[in-house]
Amino acid sequence: MKDNGKNVILIIDDETANIMALTSILSTDYDVYAAKNGMDAIILAEEHLPDIILLDVIMPDMDGYEVIAELKNLETTKHIPVIFITGLNNPDAEKKGLALGAADYIPKPFNPDIVKLRVQIQIKLVNHIRALEERDEMERQLNLIRELEAGLRTAKEQAEYSRGLAEHSSRAKSEFLSRMSHEMRTPMNAIMGMLQILKVRGIPDNLKDYIHEISKASNHLLVMINDVLDVSGMEYGVFKLVNEPFNANKVFKDALESEEYNASQKNQSLITDIDPSIPETLYGDSKRLKQITANLLANAVKFTPEAGEIRFNVIKLCEDSDNALLQIEVSDNGIGISEEEQNNLFQLFEQIDGGNTRKHGGIGIGLALSKRIVDLMGGKIWVESEQDKGAKFTFTCNFPKYDKFSAAI
Repeated sequence: MKDNGKNVILIIDDETANIMALTSILSTDYDVYAAKNGMDAIILAEEHLPDIILLDVIMPDMDGYEVIAELKNLETTKHIPVIFITGLNNPDAEKKGLALGAADYIPKPFNPDIVKLRVQIQIKLVNHIRALEERDEMERQLNLIRELEAGLRTAKEQAEYSRGLAEHSSRAKSEFLSRMSHEMRTPMNAIMGMLQILKVRGIPDNLKDYIHEISKASNHLLVMINDVLDVSGMEYGVFKLVNEPFNANKVFKDALESEEYNASQKNQSLITDIDPSIPETLYGDSKRLKQITANLLANAVKFTPEAGEIRFNVIKLCEDSDNALLQIEVSDNGIGISEEEQNNLFQLFEQIDGGNTRKHGGIGIGLALSKRIVDLMGGKIWVESEQDKGAKFTFTCNFPKYDKFSAAI
């Protein structure tokens, strides 16, 4: 605690948006410091001796488990409570964190009230323990810690029991997931709508970075919510493609526009070549065509290093009086994919960049979902790649040149 009477909190997270969000939530009541990697965090912890540490689990170089282990080994920091902040929903991960000395968990995405409450609980405990030490009442401190540990064990046992019941009812779990996705999209759309209003009305220069981070995170979250909802719909046969006229060139340009900014942030070259002979009007599901294209472009940007090159080609393979067969290619000179990884690439929940120290985000359903949509469109999707030599994703789609259903009637 500082001389100004405020408790000190250290945030350790490699994502700027997360640090900004937590700082905004907590800075009114606490003095907040932040670090974006484990080594800097340990130095700051020894320098400022924070009352509480909020520690991200998944970070490059040193993950949260390594950082907490180092903190607990240091005499000056071993008694500082650590609250893990994580998007993982994994009982083994929780068990590992608690075994290493974590005091609590805060889930992502952040709920300000939950963050404040969990921090307040730990702050109250810290201040109380400090008061007990001043009055030399160590026995009461030990009893309180034992009670908290017992409560955590009880909560853990209850969570494992509830999780076991859920695993025996996969349909109920999927239905809940579908409802949750619907409910999450409503406030997300409201947030994104408000951001658009702010952009139209003008944003003060000192707020532009904040608004951009919120907009970027909101768009990313909405894409994941929609993907989860689509997967749930496919599982129960309610996912349907629509058949409506669309302009293919506009669809591809919209998909490119959504990733041009991210590519520019990494100084990447985004080279496009769209066949000018593609018919102006085709019939099919333009939303799903854009979804697949945007997903492949996003992956290319994500897995290509600074100043890399990404190529986007659209080829008209053939055309007759009824249909046009298109081939869409997205290639990069990024990290590449090994032959072993390619075997599982289009499986649900599989990720090339998995593990707690992974550098790239995502939840592992984008490519699997893309394959399912391409299959429904009667096309094919495949990858050609070598480790450290980039990757080329290709898919084909056959689109009618008129509304065959209406013509049949």
